[in-house]
Amino acid sequence: MAKEGRETRNRQGRMSLGEHLVELRKRLIIAALGLVLGLVGGFFLVNPVWDLLRKPINDLKLQGREAVLTYSAITEGFDLRIQIALFIAVIITAPIWLYQIWAFLAPGLTRKEKLYGVGFLGAAVPLFLAGIFAAWMVLPNIVRLMSTFQPSEDAFFLQARLYVDFAVKLMLAVGVGFVMPVVLVMLNFVGIIRGKTILKSWRVAILIIVLFAALTTPAADLWSMFLLAAPMVLLYFIAVGIALIHDRRLDKRRAKEFEEYGIDMSEPDLSELDDEDSSASQNTKPRKASQDS
Repeated sequence: MAKEGRETRNRQGRMSLGEHLVELRKRLIIAALGLVLGLVGGFFLVNPVWDLLRKPINDLKLQGREAVLTYSAITEGFDLRIQIALFIAVIITAPIWLYQIWAFLAPGLTRKEKLYGVGFLGAAVPLFLAGIFAAWMVLPNIVRLMSTFQPSEDAFFLQARLYVDFAVKLMLAVGVGFVMPVVLVMLNFVGIIRGKTILKSWRVAILIIVLFAALTTPAADLWSMFLLAAPMVLLYFIAVGIALIHDRRLDKRRAKEFEEYGIDMSEPDLSELDDEDSSASQNTKPRKASQDS
């Protein structure tokens, strides 16, 4: 009987907790192997990427400011190369680890929802890269603004490891922020949240986006904050529009199906309500009579 039960669950596509954990371990191992391979490939791209990250500091030198990146430990140069290589690995292996996230959820999805997952991957990867590019565009403004708080006659010394750590965290945070509207669309397409619900929260969403942009940029750099917040707000409303269009098409399809079966969802069945009222009144009459007696 237990074997038949397991076979029935397998035919229905259900997995036990242990099977979920095994599947999660499998996806994590594949994602980790992808990151390791990306790390190896990233070592060959460290120098050009490091030149791009160093560009805001070189721009300060061209403006006549004494700006220098420093190394405070013997092994810091090697540690810095590993950090940059890992950052490159996260970017170039984004299709792999994003696919593993989707593949872990795929067994519980229908065929149509799996197609939505493919669309999610197709939109999430370029948006993630676009977010990284947007953060790299505002990075020089942040460095330039922060240097103005130092007296011009003083040297602007930056520890290389801390500078790269700030730049990498900024790019990854903005990259993830750009992917969030796609997550909202995905939740709408699988039926978890409706477009009207997303639209009703537009004030909260804009507030969260502005706070996110303010946390990832200096408080005094309003221009950089605007450059980050504006495309994220635009992506949010694009996601709302897509969700509303999808809900409208889905409602029309359901209404047509109800018409084919002769079901009118616009108003309740009054005959059933009358039957229920009459039965309720019949049940209450004997009770009242017994009370009078």
